[in-house]
Amino acid sequence: MASSATLSSRRANVRSRLSVTVSELEKPELPLKSIPGDYGLPFIGAIKDRLDYFYNQGRDEFFKFKIQKYQSTVLRTNMPPGPFISSNPKVVALLDGKSFPILFDISKVEKKDLFTGTYMSSTYLTGGYRILSYLDPSEPKHAKLKQLLFFLLKSSRDRVLPEFKACYTELFKTVEYELAEKGKCSFQTPSEQAAFNFLARAFFDSNPVDSKLGSDGPSLANKWVLFQLGPIFTLGLPKYIEDLLLHTFPLPSFLVKKDYKKLYDFFYESAGLVLDEAEKIGISRDEACHNLVFATCFNSFGGIKVFFPIMLKWIGLAGENLHLSLAKEIRSVIKSNGGELSLSAMEQMPLMKSVVYESFRIDPPVQFQYGKAKKDLLIESHHAVYEVKEGEMLFGYQPFATKDPNIFDRAEEFVPDRFMGVDEEKLLKYVLWSNGPETEHPTVADKQCAGKDFVMLVSRLFVVEFFRRYDTFEVEVGPAPVGVAVTITSLKAASF
Repeated sequence: MASSATLSSRRANVRSRLSVTVSELEKPELPLKSIPGDYGLPFIGAIKDRLDYFYNQGRDEFFKFKIQKYQSTVLRTNMPPGPFISSNPKVVALLDGKSFPILFDISKVEKKDLFTGTYMSSTYLTGGYRILSYLDPSEPKHAKLKQLLFFLLKSSRDRVLPEFKACYTELFKTVEYELAEKGKCSFQTPSEQAAFNFLARAFFDSNPVDSKLGSDGPSLANKWVLFQLGPIFTLGLPKYIEDLLLHTFPLPSFLVKKDYKKLYDFFYESAGLVLDEAEKIGISRDEACHNLVFATCFNSFGGIKVFFPIMLKWIGLAGENLHLSLAKEIRSVIKSNGGELSLSAMEQMPLMKSVVYESFRIDPPVQFQYGKAKKDLLIESHHAVYEVKEGEMLFGYQPFATKDPNIFDRAEEFVPDRFMGVDEEKLLKYVLWSNGPETEHPTVADKQCAGKDFVMLVSRLFVVEFFRRYDTFEVEVGPAPVGVAVTITSLKAASF
């Protein structure tokens, strides 16, 4: 075994070679270690890891097994899909809250074409353009396209609250009707319809139901997204059939071309104001529209589709005491503000805000982050420092970062008041769902979600509108390709 003097000398030499100063590391006394793990035999190792990840172990157990095997939260592994979709599935996995945030540092990692991981879906699915999500901030169009999304959000801000209330009132009526008829109601279909209608009406002041799109928006968007994320999805089909169908070869884009054209036409007809702005800042109307389709149907609709059931799951399972506490807080604040809901009123609801933060922490809607090392790096976990070479792919599994027991007490539990009082400021920087800490805000120069504050707002609105209407509820929870499937089995109308 090497002496401590030898290890210290080696650490100093590596830092000197990497131009990394001691001040960059919070605990420079941590040992410098080689990254454990391996990629197995060429081709075979990647296939084995893919089958373990999807079928033999499952996602969380796949990572837990490797952490236990290598006694490290920083390790080498293959990530799906591997052959033949991904040319190089090898990654350095960051599976704790200490190492994970390096993925946000664009001075150290490149984000070009890494939105979906070790593969990139065909640009035929996005009009031939590399969409904003696939651009690195160093690329000239990144700032312009992100600026356009900020314009979209700013221009629609006065419509968000009234359109949300209108669309989700319809959702609640649908749920109540089906619950009365059948004794239970799947949340998925009415929730997706409400989300799509709300986004179109809020962003573009256009109701899809009154257009040629009708009520088909959610199904068209879901099909289009499947063609992009199929390589990292599982639909519950027989193992080898599904692996061949989804994970071995890309789904041919021509099969969804007509569906995508319907979405594109709706947005092109509806987004005149935003497309005018695009031309002013040097983006063609066509490229801008494809980016608006992606931002609305993939990023925003996809996020709401996944996250609202997640919130409903955790709040539902938490029980009646929490429900009544939320109802009392929300209704009393609205009453004290003249019966009207406003942004400032929601800031006066600490329990509601904490419940939303905790939902993002325990079950983040975006689970994966990728980045390619721009230079030789030192990455620090809680227990060691690791050397990463320029060009290596870094992968972070966000649920392990946000449920890191070294950061959060009772990390695996849903704790509704976790982010109340003094703990809010201390812990919020570890809520990482938006490709950045919750304590920071997106700019045109970074990769943090442009709609981060919008997503947080509508998530709060959902909780507020729900508990304005109901005292308590019960749910059944099942698996889904992404997120969870929630069935509402009872609702108790507001009684006070």
